Amino acid sequence: SAAYLLGRRGWPRYAVPGVLLAGIAFALGEGRLSFVGLDTSQMFARPVWTTPTFTWHATVGVALPLFIVTMASQNLPGVAAQRASGYETPVSASIAVTGAATTLLAPFGGYAFNLAAITAAICMGREAHEDPARRYTASVSAGVFYVLIGLAGGAVAMLLTAFPPELVKAIAGLALLGTIGGALAAALKDDAHRDAAILTFLVCLSGVSAFGIGAAFWGVVAGGVATVVASWRRRP
Repeated sequence: SAAYLLGRRGWPRYAVPGVLLAGIAFALGEGRLSFVGLDTSQMFARPVWTTPTFTWHATVGVALPLFIVTMASQNLPGVAAQRASGYETPVSASIAVTGAATTLLAPFGGYAFNLAAITAAICMGREAHEDPARRYTASVSAGVFYVLIGLAGGAVAMLLTAFPPELVKAIAGLALLGTIGGALAAALKDDAHRDAAILTFLVCLSGVSAFGIGAAFWGVVAGGVATVVASWRRRP
């Protein structure tokens, strides 16, 4: 926490990497970095040809649930994150582009392209750039690192296994603090929808899951119901 607060004070954009370095140094000093028993033979990705096959069982049992989960847990919160950051992107065009990309790249493993709710929210925050028109550079940089990490996925997984679990969780949580704070500030600004916003946040935070759909979707449902009820009560 101290490293994060100091980083936010001096170098806000690099606060989270600073916490990562501080955490690694602390874990190393405490002897909690363990590389014993790690398999180094799978550090780098190697292409393996797999011929795709189409079956009704896979379509109904895998593709349809994956579509529902992607729409409810990624695209819907992704649109909300864009709106909260002030971006009025066309929803239909965005879904069409990600759907076309999924169709073309699914045979190569890219079977769930979406608006990436959490990742997109991080890239759209003020930490990415003060100028909203230049925050796209964060997404481009993330894409480059995705390619590099994909090629060395085994090495990255090996490093994460060596780190203490508390360090990994802390870094993931701290990376979202700015995004959560900005989204809450925007959501709670309007008195008429404040209760719905709080209810949405709490349901999402609860981690509740039903029918294989995560809390992000049910949070939106709860907030929508609260908005409808509040509007209905105010009618003369």
